[in-house]
Amino acid sequence: MDLFNKNKLLTLSLGILFLCSLIVIVDTEGSYNAIEVASLWVRNHFGYFYLYLGLACVLFLLGIALSPLGKLKLGKKDSKPEHSLWSWTAMLYSAGMGAGILLRAVQEPVYMQQHPPYLSNIPRDLLALEFTFYQWGFTAWAFYGLFAMVVGYMLFVRKNEVRISATLINILPGTVARNGIDIMTILTTVFGLIAAIGLGTAQVTGGLNHVFGNGYGVGTMLLLALLISLLAFLSVWLGLNKGIKVISKLNILVTLALLLFVFFVSDVGAIVRSFGLSLLHYLLDFIPMSLAYGNYDPGISFLTDWTFYYWAFWIAWAPFTGIFIARISKGRSLRQLLLGVLIIPSLGTFFWFSVFGTSAFQIIEGWGNYNNEFGNVFSSIFIFFKNYPMETLLNGVTIFLLISFLVTSVDSAVFVLSMFTDGGNKNPSKKHRLLWSVFIWLATMAIILLGNAKTEIDVLVAAQKLLVITSLPFAFFMVVMAGVFLRDVTGKYKDPV
Repeated sequence: MDLFNKNKLLTLSLGILFLCSLIVIVDTEGSYNAIEVASLWVRNHFGYFYLYLGLACVLFLLGIALSPLGKLKLGKKDSKPEHSLWSWTAMLYSAGMGAGILLRAVQEPVYMQQHPPYLSNIPRDLLALEFTFYQWGFTAWAFYGLFAMVVGYMLFVRKNEVRISATLINILPGTVARNGIDIMTILTTVFGLIAAIGLGTAQVTGGLNHVFGNGYGVGTMLLLALLISLLAFLSVWLGLNKGIKVISKLNILVTLALLLFVFFVSDVGAIVRSFGLSLLHYLLDFIPMSLAYGNYDPGISFLTDWTFYYWAFWIAWAPFTGIFIARISKGRSLRQLLLGVLIIPSLGTFFWFSVFGTSAFQIIEGWGNYNNEFGNVFSSIFIFFKNYPMETLLNGVTIFLLISFLVTSVDSAVFVLSMFTDGGNKNPSKKHRLLWSVFIWLATMAIILLGNAKTEIDVLVAAQKLLVITSLPFAFFMVVMAGVFLRDVTGKYKDPV
């Protein structure tokens, strides 16, 4: 109890989370309807603002990286990066994307091929990949990179605490406003984790049913949630170097093995050609696509269902992901951080979607007609593997990756939550790590059981849409944060050369 009495941020955060949980349990249907209406309102009224903000973030980060400010080191001038490029990339990618690339590997490119976002002179296959690149590429990582840059600067240059509120410490009126920002970050992180674990366990259960036949249901989901929480707790308990880094590197190695297997068994020439041409079109069309300008406007309905939703989702995840990236970026220059965050994971994601998307297009062409076989986000990749040798092994590897990517998302988030509630400590106490691991597990169990009890209400989707609502204050906060950072860094920065 002493931990709660002395820690107002922790007490307030858990109190608000408990109150929200109680409201959802007492009035599930009303809560679901309110979240649905509010998320649509945010996308309808602020969707275009999100588009412009995304483009502005990409251009702003590129400007910082290529300017003299890019030489600024996060740490001492003569310090070396705390983590190797390989370890750093593995950790940031596992925290920032993870299981999403498995969920959407086949389903999204095929959807874009069957339902082109707009009319174009380029072939539908290339347009489908180009638009998928757009929704998973530079803009998503720019949202993450902005928070990583500002928090990293405040942490390693200004020596402030590891909190989002520290980015505005000079202009916020007092502790109430700062705690409000930090509580919002904690709530959004927790909501995102619960939704991610719930949806991830649903996909793993769907994969098990696909491979072994029906029979796996809510009990399996609860066991998977327990397994993921236990592994994440073990990882975060061991710490950044012995736990999170090790699992992240394992994830990327297994993912690369899966990617290369599909690549070499498929039509290599067609994949390379599609990757190159789609990337070229993406680079050429990036600005008009980012503005939904002229012929590049998919229409409000498509944007609301896809791009606005994605942008809101990336923004909602950006604070915790950005803090984690900042924490592992000590010793890197702003140029290394920003170009690394923007380019390395984006190119990896583009090649991933090129391999699975192009191969799926060829499978559909071979079928002669398409009856939405790849339309289900939970089963599409398993249906895809029916067309490859060693199907059972590929399914097993995918299920393993779904679990391990969820573990790395949870352990990095628990690490960030613990830093927040342990006074901004870069190496939070194990009491905080244990507390947040247990809370996330209990909350996930509750929402899975609630979703099973309310079969007519998709509770997990509602949890995801809640992130769209919480993204709005962060969208405005990003503008202010970027302005304050620019004012501070241009006033204090001295060229080391």
